[in-house]
Amino acid sequence: MSHYDPLTALVVVDVQNDFADPAGSLYVLGCGPALARINDEVSHAEADGAFVAYTQDWHPPSTPHFAKDGGVWRVHCVADTWGAELHPALAVAGPSVHKGSNGEDGYSGFTMRDPVTGEARPTALESLLRDRGVERVVVCGLATDYCVRGTVLDARRLGFETVVLTQAVAAVELAPGDGEQALAEMAAAGARLD
Repeated sequence: MSHYDPLTALVVVDVQNDFADPAGSLYVLGCGPALARINDEVSHAEADGAFVAYTQDWHPPSTPHFAKDGGVWRVHCVADTWGAELHPALAVAGPSVHKGSNGEDGYSGFTMRDPVTGEARPTALESLLRDRGVERVVVCGLATDYCVRGTVLDARRLGFETVVLTQAVAAVELAPGDGEQALAEMAAAGARLD
């Protein structure tokens, strides 16, 4: 059964070289099978008239998000670098929303949070979806326990029916079980795990 129709959007989260290529600075193990499934989903979505949107981390060279500047993460997805580009094997069939470009954490495709003040502000993703009358989102991409989780929780908060494609995501797993815990949290927020 297809997930897609003109009132549905496929949201592909952060399938970028730094996460999806073994040479990337924050390579996510297990993303190979997820990438193949994501491309299948893009094809299904296009065939059924659904909107497809992508998100990309798009950080400045220095940000409190990075460990070198007091944050948690190795430098990754710096704007206009190879690491920030969408992976070349990814099927691209729609616009991409950049997040974190002013130093925000950029976990969610819908909102960015200032890592110092905690202030959140929206990305362009919600407007892209609302302008097309989208009521449901199907979410896949990287990584389950961070950007996919943040995107799904915001989608639910904003009132979108939400499906998470569990075979088209992969987790960072800073601690064992983080991916499963994130999926449980998404389900508790009302997302359907498929």
